[in-house]
Amino acid sequence: MTKNKVLITGGAGFIGSHIVEKLLENNYNVIIIDNLSSGSIENIPNSDTLKFYQLNIEKDDLELVFQKEAPDYVIHLAAQTSVNFSISHPYYDANMNVMASIKLLELCKKYNIRKFITASSAAIYGNPKYLPIDENHPTEPMSQYGLSKLTMEKYIKLSGIPYIIFRFSNAYGPRQKSSKESGVVAIFNNAMKNNEPINIYGDGEQIRDFIYVEDIANICIKAINSNVENEIINFSTNKGVSLNQLFKVMKSLYNYTLNANYLPERIGDIKNSILSNDKAYNLLKFTNYTKLEKGLEILANYID
Repeated sequence: MTKNKVLITGGAGFIGSHIVEKLLENNYNVIIIDNLSSGSIENIPNSDTLKFYQLNIEKDDLELVFQKEAPDYVIHLAAQTSVNFSISHPYYDANMNVMASIKLLELCKKYNIRKFITASSAAIYGNPKYLPIDENHPTEPMSQYGLSKLTMEKYIKLSGIPYIIFRFSNAYGPRQKSSKESGVVAIFNNAMKNNEPINIYGDGEQIRDFIYVEDIANICIKAINSNVENEIINFSTNKGVSLNQLFKVMKSLYNYTLNANYLPERIGDIKNSILSNDKAYNLLKFTNYTKLEKGLEILANYID
């Protein structure tokens, strides 16, 4: 029996590389498209059932890959992911998150992809009117990044391709690069391992929920294997933690001795965000979440 093929954009990146590993464990043939702008060749496993194409989904001709590989499923992760960068570079953000996604959708439609799975974001909701935020919450993005992700969602829904759109909370875990555009856990992790100062924007009481990267990989496998389609699904632990609490937990794990520097709030930052995970349970029966303390412990012991 021929194994199903999964094409994954951004498969050499932080989240994508973990999904690739799970796909291979589950005996899928994997095709990675990645331009390595933020991903790394070291993240790509050696496997006879994996092919890698170093391409830019925004600029390069992807149709040759579809013609040659004939994928059954597509997981679309390649994106511009920084809120701050989207505010200062809205054209690039829209081109990458909207136009490149439309280009990919057209190919998925032409080559009869069975299911299109993609990563959206909690940023599409804006400041919450209630917590936890469910999928029916109004969408009022506060940044160009949130707007581009919401626009991408609407194009997917109109495409006629069977889809699952995941709105992930704040992902963290091994292989997440640290830069000023990264997630807060990656920034704290890098600074604490190098005994460097840490900046917290605002008073540190802003609430976030964090999802471990392997949990994301596992839910994507469930999404492929399930009959669920044409759904938008939040994915989170449904447990909020303040940045001050996060700092305190990580400070203890890393034996970090410096105090945080508190700076003014940044434009586009949402005060509080906790996503409901009820739908992920109801549709995909996902229950095996990694506790934050456990995930942070794994990250603290991870050697890049």
